[in-house]
Amino acid sequence: MKIETQRLILRELEDTDFERMFLLDSDPEVMKYLGTPVTSVDESKEIIKMIRKQYKENGVGRWAVIEKESGLLIGWCGLKLLKEPINGHVETLDLGYRFIPEFWGKGYAWEAAKATLDYGFNELKADTIYAYADAGNSGSNYILTKMGFENTGEFDDSGVKCFWYELKREKNI
Repeated sequence: MKIETQRLILRELEDTDFERMFLLDSDPEVMKYLGTPVTSVDESKEIIKMIRKQYKENGVGRWAVIEKESGLLIGWCGLKLLKEPINGHVETLDLGYRFIPEFWGKGYAWEAAKATLDYGFNELKADTIYAYADAGNSGSNYILTKMGFENTGEFDDSGVKCFWYELKREKNI
């Protein structure tokens, strides 16, 4: 699986991506709204194994986002099949993304998310794709709104107030 946009390549995560994944997931700024930063390369290797297992079991998972110009993994983006209930939803597709801070503010999240949504609606034939973000994460909430997602309410996720978003196929821009 490989998707190309003007500036990016989205592909399955590979075992060899662990160093860049560690750079991403160990950064306190990246993890501010997402949980505790990882503290070892081994944790990043396990995260990649878990995501690769999701590809096999669910047919989807988060993808590596590679900047064409540098050839570097700059983050990840993709769809995840929710297997555990989140805000009462299960067996639904969830859009997620995470980028290394030096690549923030360049439109990469929007570009990767747009390609991911096109894949979800056109290849997977999803009728609705969901997303959620910490209510305090203004950057992520802005991107989701800009993508056309509708904020359909708030919910509590382990003591954190989050916004729940939905995007219907017919509203995908």
